[in-house]
Amino acid sequence: MQGVLRRVVYISTFEVTGIIISALILAYLSGTAPSHTGPLAVMTSALAVTVNLAYTSLFERWEASRPVRSRSLGRRVLHALGFQITLLVFLIPLMAWWMDMSLVEALILDTALIVFFPVYMFVFNWVFDTIFGLPDAVTKGFDQEAGEAA
Repeated sequence: MQGVLRRVVYISTFEVTGIIISALILAYLSGTAPSHTGPLAVMTSALAVTVNLAYTSLFERWEASRPVRSRSLGRRVLHALGFQITLLVFLIPLMAWWMDMSLVEALILDTALIVFFPVYMFVFNWVFDTIFGLPDAVTKGFDQEAGEAA
């Protein structure tokens, strides 16, 4: 499976599986029912995607204004940390409101998701590539001008 179909299947299965697992984690950690944390997991996912689009656009605009036109390790770390902090600013109040808890309790609950998602992404990608194979861009190379696998 390649191209747009691969991306749609990847994003769909990643988000749906992530929502289900996070709803269960949040339910377990908060002692509430998954029926209460499920909608929160959906809102969290939608918010994360929206914040990611906005944050990355702003970061790339900032990046384009820099004299050095490359992505160093430091710049990548800055992007990742900046995104996580920005996401926390939005998620903590949402979690506190939805779960009827303090901002500190919401921060602790959100920390579980911050730890969970990189591990989940690693495992998900490995399983996805095992089931569907690697993308052509990896196995056949990537044609920079055409913007697609060679």
